[in-house]
Formats: sequence, structure tokens, C-alpha cells
Amino acid sequence: MAISGTLRKTVSDMQGITEASWRAGVESGELIGLIAWAGTRMAGYCFADRSTGEIMVLALLPEDEGHGLGRLLLSQVVETLRHLGRQTLFLSCSSDPKVRSYGFYRHLGWVHDGGTDEAGD
Repeated sequence: MAISGTLRKTVSDMQGITEASWRAGVESGELIGLIAWAGTRMAGYCFADRSTGEIMVLALLPEDEGHGLGRLLLSQVVETLRHLGRQTLFLSCSSDPKVRSYGFYRHLGWVHDGGTDEAGD
């Protein structure tokens, strides 16, 4: 099932995530991250909040999953945050073991801190 661009945009806007706000965060240096390219096609990206140490997003196109690209992007962003002096890093993902992100992050050594967000994750 696909999510329409309109729905995706509406949900993002409700959360305050807009192209303009994202661009401002990157340009100000508040958001740090990397974009991976496969030729001229964006394959994935990972961004974090410099001031909080939160991994904000790690996303790959389906055809680019399973080749280590997500692990590489995440590890490089984590390394950058550590270099900037961040001691504590965190991210949010589903608490459902059936969801791929659950196993992915735990496989890489991330642990659940016992907290939950508004979505119950």
C-alpha cells in the first residue's frame, strides 16, 4: 500500500516538517547528515539534530535496502555527532518486534530506554 504524496505532505505539515523547515535546519547547521546517491538517483539519507543528538531520519529506497547502505549512513552520522561531543544519542522507532526497524537498530547495538513517544513507540 502506498501513501499518497498529498497525505504524506499533510502528515508532515501537521508535525511541522516542511521543505522550508528542513532546508532551514540544514542551512543553519542544526541538522547534520548525509545523502547517498546511486548515480544521479538519491538512494537514501540520514539526518540528526546536532543540539539534541537525536537521529531524526534514516530512509532508503526499497531497492537500496539490504546492501549495508543504511548501516553506513547511520554510522557516519553517529560518528559526526560523537566528534561534535554528543555523548548521548537517541532515535525513535516502532516498539513492535515485527517491524523491520525494530530488529535493524537492535542488531546495530541500539537499546530501548524504556520511554515512549506520543505514538506509543
